[in-house]
Amino acid sequence: MNDGDGTLAAEARGRQFGPLGTALVIIPTYNEAENIKTIVGRVRSAVPEAHVLVADDNSPDGTGKLADELAAEDDQVHVLHRKGKEGLGAAYLAGFRWGLERDFGVLVEMDADGSHQPEELPRLLTALKGADLVLGSRWVPGGRVVNWPKSREFISRGGSLYSRLALDLPLRDITGGYRAFRRETLQGLGLDEVASQGYCFQVDLARRAVKAGYHVVEVPITFVERELGDSKMSRDILIEALWRVTAWGVGDRMAKVKGRGKTS
Repeated sequence: MNDGDGTLAAEARGRQFGPLGTALVIIPTYNEAENIKTIVGRVRSAVPEAHVLVADDNSPDGTGKLADELAAEDDQVHVLHRKGKEGLGAAYLAGFRWGLERDFGVLVEMDADGSHQPEELPRLLTALKGADLVLGSRWVPGGRVVNWPKSREFISRGGSLYSRLALDLPLRDITGGYRAFRRETLQGLGLDEVASQGYCFQVDLARRAVKAGYHVVEVPITFVERELGDSKMSRDILIEALWRVTAWGVGDRMAKVKGRGKTS
């Protein structure tokens, strides 16, 4: 495990972390009919005590109906039907609120396409026993990607590196979306103020967690490129991530300069 900051690690060793409670795995979907039954089944097998929430954005391919069928057969599977496609960030925020209202102790982000392997979830939950937030990381020792073209890997690595430098964050994989939060962590992140989507949504939550002083740990994962369905990555998502990260970085530096000016 890598938390990127020895000081934070030392502070965390002196803390007493409470029990985790029941986990809710949030799986946003839009046209994932080919994948939804398989991924939900894998989650239920990997962590039988966990619940699953499928947050469906009114998929025209019938993903929501398939999820309803799964929920009818399993009391630990739930479905949140949303009005339409509003983006990954909005779907996760809706899922977080649903889970917090029902007192789940851990809330997990997971893709529907199998890129985030449910079989690795126990590793994230184990790490969360001594952390506030755990990131499944492709870019720490032991982490890797499978079936990605070099261009996609370059974009992902470059995005994480740029975000890390621009925002001064001690994290290797800032854009990854396989994460486990303690409920108290999410409650302290100011979710009502989050408006970002896609890659940028993940960067936003990570930077908020670090700035709030939470103990963030990265554990290695193997990210597997989807075999069925279409990727939701788009040019607009990348552009949004670039300008938001740049704006946050400039804002942070201006705030530091102003702070030094007041104390001089």
